[in-house]
Amino acid sequence: MRILVTGAAGFIGFYVSRLLLERGDSVVGLDNLNDYYDVGLKKARLAQLEELDNFSFVKLDLADRGGMESLFARYCFDRVVHLAAQAGVRYSLENPHPYVDSNLVGMLHILEGCRQSSVEHLVFASTSSVYGANTRMPFSVHASCEHPLSLYAATKKANEMMAHSYSSLYSLPATGLRFFTVYGPWGRPDMALFQFTQNILDGRPIDVFNYGKHRRDFTYVTDIAQGVVRSMDTIASANLNWDADDPDPATSSAPYRLYNIGNSTPVDLERYIEALEDYLGKKAERNNLPMQPGDVPDTWADVEDLARDVGYRPSTPVEEGVRHFVDWYLEFYGAGAKNAQPID
Repeated sequence: MRILVTGAAGFIGFYVSRLLLERGDSVVGLDNLNDYYDVGLKKARLAQLEELDNFSFVKLDLADRGGMESLFARYCFDRVVHLAAQAGVRYSLENPHPYVDSNLVGMLHILEGCRQSSVEHLVFASTSSVYGANTRMPFSVHASCEHPLSLYAATKKANEMMAHSYSSLYSLPATGLRFFTVYGPWGRPDMALFQFTQNILDGRPIDVFNYGKHRRDFTYVTDIAQGVVRSMDTIASANLNWDADDPDPATSSAPYRLYNIGNSTPVDLERYIEALEDYLGKKAERNNLPMQPGDVPDTWADVEDLARDVGYRPSTPVEEGVRHFVDWYLEFYGAGAKNAQPID
């Protein structure tokens, strides 16, 4: 198949693109290579993809209407995996405008491109952040989530609704995946694991919000990539039993599906930090802080629908995933902590 992967130089996009290429698909990777975080890291991911057969890179901004129209007209995409977005809950508090340009305008251009070129299936990234003020655990796609706590979450909730409208109006099969905290090698520098590692190696304190009382559904990136590809392969279909008098938010009378994609095993933040300390061979100095605006105390994904429909089952325990990240980080950055000794 010929597949468009947006955000191909990003963390998850890199892994998804590589998996598709390794199984023989043709991938057109789109990214604008913006400077939200280290462009050098994005280019290093991209360089690995460009070594593989059947990969083409297009540098383009999702908000560029003409460019996006030309992209869809030039290629005949069988399927689209839309992972590009302006990410980050905290960044959205200070810089709201990029979220509208990328996450809303960009999503519209993706939907229009899929409609105009009769794409077989659109898979798009949503987020666990859409659950917002919900506290009932585990988070279920069948429950209503109408109270986002950040603009980032609100734009992702809007993406879900936009996709449903296109599925309903134009019979565009669309699957939304609500990602839970993804980590692993080649991760984003704005994520906690990356920042914790940098600070511990530099001898600086780590900021631990909510006084370390968070629980997160940490999910290893290769498990996520497998789930994305399996979802892409399983074209969304209508729920023939969907009831308009009792509407299920996760399905529809249109070819539309929503799924959680996470590890389904919440981990205490303290355990996560302890695993990192162990593999780095250094104790962290903690700067305990209250919970930040827009954040939530706990996340926990109910992934039974995804397991049933596409065979998704994450298999990487957090200690193994953190170890892989540390090994990659020390190799990639040549960190001076290579000589650190294990903690007794």
